[in-house]
Amino acid sequence: MNERLSHEEFVKNAIVSLRKEGFKGIHAVYSGFNEPIKKYFEGENPVGVTNILAQEGKIVIRPVKGGVIPYLPEESPGGSNADEALKIMGLK
Repeated sequence: MNERLSHEEFVKNAIVSLRKEGFKGIHAVYSGFNEPIKKYFEGENPVGVTNILAQEGKIVIRPVKGGVIPYLPEESPGGSNADEALKIMGLK
């Protein structure tokens, strides 16, 4: 593989590849995610990378004991938006 992955491609690949069966996200610390991202991107801070991707809506991160769990946006728990909730409630 000669072409380097972008931050988004790397993180999304890691979420899919490192998650355990039956889970949709990965624990950033316990899954082993932090070290490979530091190595691949030559010392970059995984917290900064994931926070930027979350702000851009490319991933969703949920705080948990000992770190965070990144998810793909379409697979995050509680991922329904306000408009959908209002439709279900018959208010929109």
